Amino acid sequence: MHFSHEQNGNVIVVATHVDKLDAVNAPELKALFTHLNKNGHNQIVLDLHETKYCDSTGLSAILIANRLCKDTNGSFALCGLQANVSKMIAIAQLDKVLSISSNKEEALALIQ
Repeated sequence: MHFSHEQNGNVIVVATHVDKLDAVNAPELKALFTHLNKNGHNQIVLDLHETKYCDSTGLSAILIANRLCKDTNGSFALCGLQANVSKMIAIAQLDKVLSISSNKEEALALIQ
């Protein structure tokens, strides 16, 4: 399994278990976010500490999660960004749109 999730209070923490978040596995992540949202979960943290690369399809999955949470009056945050992923998010200027924390604890505090 490429992704796992756990409940932490009223927040779902989704963790990636892939080196690359790309067209191979991004659809699976999108499906997970959609499933969580349909089941009433709109407070989500995405922990990317295991992911070293993210392409445009990975960014699309992240943006879908952000939109799903915002559309249902929830919150979405990223944490654990590796240097290359952080750089990609900055190049796409998504660092101005997304809530980003350095670790899971900070992200949970930001959402709650």
